[in-house]
Amino acid sequence: MDEQIDLGFECPLDLYCNYSRDQILSAFDYYTDERMPAMREGVLYLKDKNIDILFVTLNKAEKDYSPTTMYNDYSISEYLFHWQSQSTTSETSPTGQRYINHKKLASKVLIFVRESRNDRIGSITLAKPYTYLGLAEYVNHKGSRPMNIIWRLKKPIPAKYLKKTNKLIVG
Repeated sequence: MDEQIDLGFECPLDLYCNYSRDQILSAFDYYTDERMPAMREGVLYLKDKNIDILFVTLNKAEKDYSPTTMYNDYSISEYLFHWQSQSTTSETSPTGQRYINHKKLASKVLIFVRESRNDRIGSITLAKPYTYLGLAEYVNHKGSRPMNIIWRLKKPIPAKYLKKTNKLIVG
């Protein structure tokens, strides 16, 4: 099922595969030297590539996140995904306008999602990888600070991931 997405440049990431945050950042040449990048947010705008990368953790533990970062993110269907922007992003801000107008601006939005932040194996804590869901297009939004945005994925979320990403499915 390995499928690359045409981003307009060479990118080694395959749709629906799992990657660590560092692998994702490296794939986009985010590292400029051997140091770790100072990126803690769940979003990254790569101005040189005109791409927004959304790093989504679905099930957030209060011990790992502040009240302002307990975003409510989930799939609505195999193509639609509800995402909350950072709490400081308004619809009139440059970032909010970039999300809303990304097609006009010829920018791309990529979604990477994981169920939870960490896995525990005995006394060792490992960061869970993200699944690459691919390109998304703005559909609409409600609210501001944070913005509640509906994205339409170019490719459907596979059934094996849909149940994990959809809070509306009981089971």
